[in-house]
Amino acid sequence: MLYVGVDIGGTFTDLVVFDDKAPDKTRTVKLSTTQDDPEKAVVDALRNLRKSADQISLLTHATTIGTNALLTHRGLARTALITNRGFRDVLEIGRQRRPEIYNLKTQRPTPLVPRRDRFTIRGRLLHDGSQLEPLNKAEIKRLGRILIRSGFLAAVVSLINSYSNPRHEREVRDLLRKAGFKGRIDISSEIDLEYREYERTSTAIVNSSLSLAVSRYLSRLERKLKRSGFRCPLYVMNSDGTANTIEQASKRPISLIESGPAAGVLASKSLADHFGIEKALTFEMGGTTAKAGTIIEDQPDIAYEFEAAARTYHGRSIKGSGYPVRQPFIDLAEVSAGGGTIAWLDETSTLRVGPESAGADPGPAAYGKGGKHPTVTDANIVAGRMNPSQLLGGQLRLSHDLAVKAIERLSSHLGISARRISANVLRLANDSMSKALRLVTLERGRDPREFTIIAFGGAGPLHACDLAEELDIARVVVPPHPGLFSAFGLLTADLSRSFSEPVLRPVSKGIESQFAKLRDRVQRSLKAEGFITYDSVEQVDLRYRGQAYDITVPYRKGADLARNFGREHKRLYGYSSNDTVEAVTARVRAIIPTPKAALAKKRLQRSRPPAPIATRRTLLRNEWADVPVYNRETCWPGVHGKGPCIIEEYDSTTMIGRGWSWKIDEYGDIYMLNQPGEQT
Repeated sequence: MLYVGVDIGGTFTDLVVFDDKAPDKTRTVKLSTTQDDPEKAVVDALRNLRKSADQISLLTHATTIGTNALLTHRGLARTALITNRGFRDVLEIGRQRRPEIYNLKTQRPTPLVPRRDRFTIRGRLLHDGSQLEPLNKAEIKRLGRILIRSGFLAAVVSLINSYSNPRHEREVRDLLRKAGFKGRIDISSEIDLEYREYERTSTAIVNSSLSLAVSRYLSRLERKLKRSGFRCPLYVMNSDGTANTIEQASKRPISLIESGPAAGVLASKSLADHFGIEKALTFEMGGTTAKAGTIIEDQPDIAYEFEAAARTYHGRSIKGSGYPVRQPFIDLAEVSAGGGTIAWLDETSTLRVGPESAGADPGPAAYGKGGKHPTVTDANIVAGRMNPSQLLGGQLRLSHDLAVKAIERLSSHLGISARRISANVLRLANDSMSKALRLVTLERGRDPREFTIIAFGGAGPLHACDLAEELDIARVVVPPHPGLFSAFGLLTADLSRSFSEPVLRPVSKGIESQFAKLRDRVQRSLKAEGFITYDSVEQVDLRYRGQAYDITVPYRKGADLARNFGREHKRLYGYSSNDTVEAVTARVRAIIPTPKAALAKKRLQRSRPPAPIATRRTLLRNEWADVPVYNRETCWPGVHGKGPCIIEEYDSTTMIGRGWSWKIDEYGDIYMLNQPGEQT
């Protein structure tokens, strides 16, 4: 059977086809992303598989459709918010998080639901779920007719204290249906059953606003696939590295906002499993951004709240600049340092790199599509690190002359050579990316020297050795087809569902009863979907009483949660306390196993590399040198050598620095070790 993974990025759409009968003959396709019609690139990439359509047992897909909709506010469903009297302005009040602390004119993101589209109703529940004031049914039915006349496509019902008792929210939904409202209705207690009304309301609104764009896109994609003869199950990657059916993804579009970045981490996790790497640092550099994450003892960093469409600064999400969403996601640091990132001069004629990107259209100047701005890709071409005629097997031919002209526009202003400008552009890009790597290691109390970098993305292997040297990291692994590695990760994902239940009680009083209740809910929900067999991961959010924020730790019946929390608190913040430990939220993540692609293993034939296909004048970190160039397809498992050298392939280029030794392992990976004079 065939397993297909499709990853739509900001610049390219990547497809990987894995054949379980010929695992060493994985097929790959890389096309430019069709921004206005993203499903077109998916169907185009699958065109050559039409004769084998009936052999495809699984197609898994990662997309940026949700993030793009929030960033551009295009395609969002017009949504109404229904809440209690006195809570109409909860979206503006929010939390005291200012995107720019010292800027008196700083702007928070425009609310997805403007004030005129927010409606309040009478009725109130207390924190313990008891009723203080009943709902006014006639008022709600009148509101339903208003929603119909106003043309709302969706409505969110978010009432105070509904996390402890969702009865009022369910009644409001039923009354709106009786009034004839046929649009989508999301109630916050079903989208995010946790306390804090601002985050719960924001999560439900983001989910409802995205419903139109995501459901229409997935419906179009499924329809076009069926029209082309592909009737296999279609899954969508979640933000937490698991997958969902398109039905579930349409119901909970918040689950796939960060689906693209998650796929690369999942592929890295699979690779780390094979090699027994306990601490892996994932580094992906594509056409628009670079992302860094960690995998420790087989587990990536998972967070349970993020700000969608937020601005970033040196890899950090700027609090208060996006829309809060409570949904599991793989926690990554992201910087604007992709191949298409633009180099420019500020008002003081200081060279800058980013955050603007040339994207896929027009792309870097070397693309020849009309782009005039110099980019990181142009700098790599001028620096001799990329062969402009070899990308995508020669199908994507870049122009060396256009790259030089773009860089010379900067050099003419500064009065220095184009080669020196290219060196400075690359140095600034590396500086930006190294900050992201430090953010997920040093700033989280981790020693980067203990990690192995797994470098992928079209441009990741070009910069991996430079970044490793900056952080004193000795080991780098570059998988086969690094430019399509994220798409391979889609073929290793399981289905999952996440469930949570508010607790809000000291752990000394016991919380097993809450978990028993949650396990029963998980079982009933999955059984209704037809899933009988599944694995589960149980966790609990803990805090010292009086704290505003909590820490997620594993839950096991009979475990000393207070002691475990104290250890984790001390690891993160340097101290622990004897204060009362309070459980905030119980969590269960149900994982439903699915068929997976496996790495193909080949026999090692230890030898020196074949003759280089060329020698090129290339910029290393601090010097220019004549560097041999190898074709990766001719480097069989067991081939080894020493840097500096360049290894080119269909979708990427690997730059191996001076002092590095390298070998091709039995899975086709390039394994590099920074130990001058020694062979791995």
